[in-house]
Amino acid sequence: MDVLTDEVGLNRLYQELAELDRYSIEIGIFGSDDSFYTMIANVHEFGMTIHAKNQYLTIPTKEAEGRKAADIPGLFRPKGKNVLAVKDGDGIKVMFILKESVNIPERSFVRSTFDEKNDEWLDFLEGQIEKVCELEIDAKTVFNRLGAKIVGDIQEKMRDIRTPPNAPLTVENKGSDNPLIVDGSLRRHVTWKLVRDNGEYV
Repeated sequence: MDVLTDEVGLNRLYQELAELDRYSIEIGIFGSDDSFYTMIANVHEFGMTIHAKNQYLTIPTKEAEGRKAADIPGLFRPKGKNVLAVKDGDGIKVMFILKESVNIPERSFVRSTFDEKNDEWLDFLEGQIEKVCELEIDAKTVFNRLGAKIVGDIQEKMRDIRTPPNAPLTVENKGSDNPLIVDGSLRRHVTWKLVRDNGEYV
């Protein structure tokens, strides 16, 4: 690392080092951006058991094609079976599975990534601070780069996670066996925000 000797350079260095203490970053999926994805993220991160408000939850099969039960004419419950179906020739076509509750297991992608990558992120941060000391970058850039790296690692975790696996019906409906990826929307909502010491986002 080069040693600064000129007064202008030293003053700038002191200023940037002081700026390092004035920034922090927040990582995650923010309710202020989209409360729906915040809810979905919390369900996956911590797990949840969903109970029916009335008697049963209606879990769609692929045959439902994204429709609600109220949108399908001729829907009925065959005697002795926990399904809703429509007639299909001499047989039936199952549109929904009826369940009293559904358990969504914990699939941590935020906390688990922090546990796995914390040391790596600290090493990365040290390298970025060296660049500040050499006046190659400013303090704000340090935290934006760190935020981008953390978000990238969390998104990679979301792509790679496979356990606990989705239920077979969920895999059939989604067309894939990745528990955290449907169309990529949840993954895209993971982001970072840069915060000044006065609490303002910048």
